[in-house]
Amino acid sequence: MASISREIVIRSAAEDVWKVISDFATGPTRMAPGFVVDTRLDGDDRIVTFADGTVVRERLIGIDHDARRIVYSVVGGSVTPEHDNAAMQVIDEGDHCRLTWIRDVLPDTLAAPMAAAMTHGLTVTQNAL
Repeated sequence: MASISREIVIRSAAEDVWKVISDFATGPTRMAPGFVVDTRLDGDDRIVTFADGTVVRERLIGIDHDARRIVYSVVGGSVTPEHDNAAMQVIDEGDHCRLTWIRDVLPDTLAAPMAAAMTHGLTVTQNAL
């Protein structure tokens, strides 16, 4: 199983960044506008549409507000991995925060395109937040 880890520093308060990241319904479009073009709820899942036309169905696994950590999994859409589990965590560092995004995915062949998408998405997020 491939494991991908990325992190960025955001020059905003951790609480402000967490308000966006923890919003399962609209967080992706708010954190990465233009990279993510639509997010909508469908039952317990969210449907996320990316600028390149990729659409994924994600299921919320859990939110820990004290740790500022959200965990979700891709369960369908135009990309259907055998396994996908992702976690994002916002870490307070005083006058700024750190956003860590870790994803475990099968098959391993999805690692390179997902890593590239995560890197691009985090660059957009860093500028947006």
